[in-house]
Amino acid sequence: MDSLVKSVLGEDVPKRAVLILSGGMDSVTLLHYLKSKDYSVHALSFNYGQKHTKELGFAQFWAAKTCSYFKIIDLTVLKDIATQSSLTSDTPVPEGHYEAENMKSTVVPNRNMVMLSLAIAYAENEGIKEVYIGAHAGDHAIYPDCRPEFLGALCKASMLGTYTGVEILAPFAKMRKRDIAILGKELKVDFANTWSCYKGGEKHCGKCGTCVERQEALEGFDPTAYGTDYETVIKLASRLSLQDRRALSQRLLRENMEREA
Repeated sequence: MDSLVKSVLGEDVPKRAVLILSGGMDSVTLLHYLKSKDYSVHALSFNYGQKHTKELGFAQFWAAKTCSYFKIIDLTVLKDIATQSSLTSDTPVPEGHYEAENMKSTVVPNRNMVMLSLAIAYAENEGIKEVYIGAHAGDHAIYPDCRPEFLGALCKASMLGTYTGVEILAPFAKMRKRDIAILGKELKVDFANTWSCYKGGEKHCGKCGTCVERQEALEGFDPTAYGTDYETVIKLASRLSLQDRRALSQRLLRENMEREA
């Protein structure tokens, strides 16, 4: 697994990095990976007016343990701009598989460009030459600003627009979330202290797209407490193919919605 990351990062890495730290399992795994390579990590988190900020508490937890610098940046103005996103409006968060068409309602337009632009500015100010983001291959279907083409173009713009040539690196961009989970397990990441759920309840809901994806990624070593017995059913179906498990998850969700109607 380490070779997958090295193929993107390269062997000669700097000792200081800016990391966009959401408090989710991807960015926390990336934090652990960078620390395993003796980075001094400057972590930035963003309050962009999302429905809840539970993940920021987990970002703060990890930053206090491992980071040289941490700041939560106020981007709540995005709530006034991204009025159609289910993450920043009164629109209900959809349920189902992460790559389903209805998950497009969770897109906050241009969010990553805004966050990365501020991270680049911070890096330039501090003389740090690399900015990291935990975007992965599973994000590509729904989120345009997680795609390698976008991140590559923004990296070129950053290098042109900064004196020090700040780079954007997304070392998980060609990895599936399951691969990231396995890497995190190897790095002894405590996934119980990460947050994925879009709904922000006391527990992970087990039904929104990020919860379903989280369960698939952590299958076999998932410490998460979910608000439904959904994850138990999925684990019992571990002998099924991924395609069959997705079909099963969709059926269970439909039945659950019918019971609640």
